[in-house]
Amino acid sequence: MANTKSAIKAARKAARLTERNRGVKTRLKTLRKRLDELMAKKDVEGGKAAASAYVSAMDKAVKSGVIHRNAADRGKTHAAKALSASK
Repeated sequence: MANTKSAIKAARKAARLTERNRGVKTRLKTLRKRLDELMAKKDVEGGKAAASAYVSAMDKAVKSGVIHRNAADRGKTHAAKALSASK
């Protein structure tokens, strides 16, 4: 257990941020799965919308520090390749 006031506050903050990060990462995984499913079905219009939502969510996750910029770039490249392959 934390011994100082600042350590107690840091522990509370870490728990709160961990919960937020978990939610963001779960949303990213869901969006990627939706994109992959639509690309497997060759649904180009739905795929474009799903890719747009996925890329936007990735950028927001980078902005808030949940994921690393390079990881987001890899994910966005995956979305772009999936869209170009389905055409």
